[in-house]
Amino acid sequence: MWMVRSVLLALSVTLMSPVWAAQEIRVGAAHFPPYIVRPERGSDTGLLQKLLSAMNELQSDYKFTAVPTSLARRVRDFDQGRVDLILFESSNWGWRGVDYDAVDLGLVDSEVFIAKQQPGRDQSYFDDLKGKRLALFSGYHYAFADFNPAPSYLLNHFDATLTYSHESNLQMVLRGRVDMTLMTRSNLNDMLRHNPQYKSRVLISDRADQRYHHYAFIRPHGPIKAEEVTKLIKTLKDNGQLKAIFAPYDIEVLETDS
Repeated sequence: MWMVRSVLLALSVTLMSPVWAAQEIRVGAAHFPPYIVRPERGSDTGLLQKLLSAMNELQSDYKFTAVPTSLARRVRDFDQGRVDLILFESSNWGWRGVDYDAVDLGLVDSEVFIAKQQPGRDQSYFDDLKGKRLALFSGYHYAFADFNPAPSYLLNHFDATLTYSHESNLQMVLRGRVDMTLMTRSNLNDMLRHNPQYKSRVLISDRADQRYHHYAFIRPHGPIKAEEVTKLIKTLKDNGQLKAIFAPYDIEVLETDS
């Protein structure tokens, strides 16, 4: 009988004890390698997952979960509350008229022009885009195009081919089907590490089309506040995890906020 009483007592204590469930934070994930890699296929191997894992391991109040979206849909999903947080963003990329709180991630990358190596071709080749065929990633906001991603604008104002593959764009350059493409420097460096045979065949611009200073955008009335995200990012920076995740991809991790 005493065993039954003990079990009932233990059960009652368990039932009376508060169960604290972590608050889920839905993080929008649109294809943006090497940060986010094809999340819609359910096997994102990008840097976002590494960062979210580090943020989850750091605390137990929140559970950060990647939610697949798209380049075209991500701002609307954020504005309508389908996602609470989006990382690796810039105010230049389609956020006009949308309310958000911004947190500086202290991460810097850039987008560069890529052409095929040819005798006599040097950096001056990138000075003027007039008359050059471009392979562009559909949905991207390019500085040379005034950050206008509309296909009609890019096709009418530039000799552009729009695709959904950086690999295809690079192949078109190497095969002479287009004259240039653009790629995030971190993604290009990662691609060249996996395909070293391309290194001697590409000419990379010294100047950047744009310099990315990445931010986290948080819904003002969402389940997590900008202050909490700031604390998490600062802790990851201070303990070296932020650098361990991003530095191998040649992404600059700023020592101090700027």
